[in-house]
Amino acid sequence: MIRVEHLNKSFGSLQVVRDVNLTISQGEVVSIVGASGAGKTTLLQLLGTLLRPDSGHIFYDQVDVSTLDEKALSHFRNRNVGFVFQFHNLLPEFTALENVCMPALIAGRSMQEATEEASKLLDFLNVTPRASHKPAQLSGGEQQRFAVARALINHPAVVLADEPSGNLDTRHASELHDLFFQLRDQYRQTFVIVTHNTDLAQKSDRQIVLRDGAVVQTA
Repeated sequence: MIRVEHLNKSFGSLQVVRDVNLTISQGEVVSIVGASGAGKTTLLQLLGTLLRPDSGHIFYDQVDVSTLDEKALSHFRNRNVGFVFQFHNLLPEFTALENVCMPALIAGRSMQEATEEASKLLDFLNVTPRASHKPAQLSGGEQQRFAVARALINHPAVVLADEPSGNLDTRHASELHDLFFQLRDQYRQTFVIVTHNTDLAQKSDRQIVLRDGAVVQTA
């Protein structure tokens, strides 16, 4: 599914990702763990094509995304990768439903089609009654479920999550973690999650441990 070969990334004189090689299979839930500053978020952003590597290659199946130009990369990202962030990043001026629809509209789907697809996801995530509310009217757990729906609306092969439960209390964090596995079982998507949460990391199919930008263990 994802194959990474000799990936490197520096910011100025600081090398943040060092010669990373790894493979992630379809349908895996993989956690990236390590101390703060180990390079976890940078690696996730490279995998999601939000950053370009200084050297190395990232393959999604047979597509080397490292070689795509900006237009092709944006098109690929919109259709193949979903993102879930710690701070939700829902647009405050739009309703929760409208936020979920955004990636589908960017992909060129009609509002009617996007709304129908979003409604199915919101039913699955048990947040349909809150769809017309603005983000400020939602709890943290509800906001994160809408953020997950937004990540899923274009049926991406891969969902990348950066500390997705970092701002949630214990109960909502546990519910979100369980949800990732339900979604994997339901839709056969691959989840790659940066986390400090030991519970989520231990539940994952595999942990990738980073230290000083390098992979030191996979288990």
